[in-house]
Amino acid sequence: MDLIDLTVSEAAQLIRKRETSSHDLVRACLDRIRAVDATVGAFVDVYEKDALSEAHAADNRIAEGGAARALEGVPVAVKDNLCVTGRPVTCSSKILKGFIAPYTATVIERLREAGAILIGRTNMDEFAMGSSTETSCYGLTRNPWDTGRVPGGSSGGSVAAVAAREAPASLGSDTGGSIRQPAALCGVAGLKPTYGYVSRYGLVAFASSLDQIGPIARSVRDIAVLLEIIGGHDPRDSTSVKRPAENLVSSLGGKIENLRIGVPKEYFVEGMDPEVKEAIRAALEKMQSAGATIVDVSLPHTEYAVATYYVIATAEASSNLARYDGVQYGYRAPHPTDLLDMYQRTKSEGFGAEVKRRIMLGTYVLSSGYYDAYYLKAQKVRTLLKKDFEDAFKLCDVIATPASPTAAFKVGEKVADPLQMYLSDIFTISVNLAGVPAISVPCGFTSNTLPIGLQLIGRHFGEGTLLKVAHAYESMTDWHKKQPKV
Repeated sequence: MDLIDLTVSEAAQLIRKRETSSHDLVRACLDRIRAVDATVGAFVDVYEKDALSEAHAADNRIAEGGAARALEGVPVAVKDNLCVTGRPVTCSSKILKGFIAPYTATVIERLREAGAILIGRTNMDEFAMGSSTETSCYGLTRNPWDTGRVPGGSSGGSVAAVAAREAPASLGSDTGGSIRQPAALCGVAGLKPTYGYVSRYGLVAFASSLDQIGPIARSVRDIAVLLEIIGGHDPRDSTSVKRPAENLVSSLGGKIENLRIGVPKEYFVEGMDPEVKEAIRAALEKMQSAGATIVDVSLPHTEYAVATYYVIATAEASSNLARYDGVQYGYRAPHPTDLLDMYQRTKSEGFGAEVKRRIMLGTYVLSSGYYDAYYLKAQKVRTLLKKDFEDAFKLCDVIATPASPTAAFKVGEKVADPLQMYLSDIFTISVNLAGVPAISVPCGFTSNTLPIGLQLIGRHFGEGTLLKVAHAYESMTDWHKKQPKV
């Protein structure tokens, strides 16, 4: 097997046994990046020198008899909104040009403590606002299955890097589907944990009550391994929940007999690609054949999810992005005539069109006279959406839905129509509003060989059961073993 085809678990085991070296694995990934990334555009920065140096150190530790850690010598890519001390972090926005992170995100610290090697930072929609990775100041990321199509977003770079075999795993962030939707479009696994399961310390905020960091990999086992490492309480994050550590990997491999899988009628709507619908139906039949019980459930307020999300998310974004004014860090408009001119031109020149659109919408819904009509009402609907999930989970253990209503769409197809772009996340947004965990795993391909993703949704802090079902389904299929032509 080629080194770039190894999963995280396989790579870690071979390095521990000294059947391969971290140096050879990192070099193989770097060579792969050099060969394909000019086409894919997954990375905005590659840490070649440091990655090779760290790989050499990992190999020496193992050779000298040191105990190998869980991810010893395994390269991992990280999204361009996660802080790493001494490294640029720009959220793929001109307005953060030149900003160097003064501290390191908790998830990055935990990866390093487990022995992982950062291989580079990946492209994203500007400030994580988008569903196609077309709003980045660095340019497009393309889908490895068809480079004329988008990889999804906003974590498109992180997902494309894994799909294109440039890295065995990566981290992304998910505010309304930004891990699961691109994972579905690129044929890999991606998980959004329960809100509060993973520390957000060191994640540049988009919408603070919705953002969660999550793992992306080519197998559910790798997702479990990574989540065990990055999860857990962090006193530096006030939204981090104190819970006992879980051994998620041990939950894999069990049978799913007697588990109830809920299917919400609201997620099978007009406009969904028939091939997506058929792939989800086939996946449900596969799990039923393994002993799971399929039950009908209802999430009656789903039709209000997109509108609710774009009120709450834009309101929080307008508040979070107010700090980018050219005073303390990042881009500053040259030769301002006065302070007001500096503020206005910095924001006008530094932010892209989609970010400006959301800032304006968010400022509007928070303004005097409109707060009660829009923002407060959206928060009330959010509570109803959360209750929908609570009621549904009285009837089932996990919920199964499509991750995206369509397979990957063409570059430029939706970027000029914000509403159509927003509807790309119609099946993922409710999960963030409710704060529950969800994973996307490959479940088929369209007739023109584009991946389709199955979304599985769990109870609050039900990651163990969620991963068990996802792993069981993955074990019955070989969709996750397919590779793009790039």
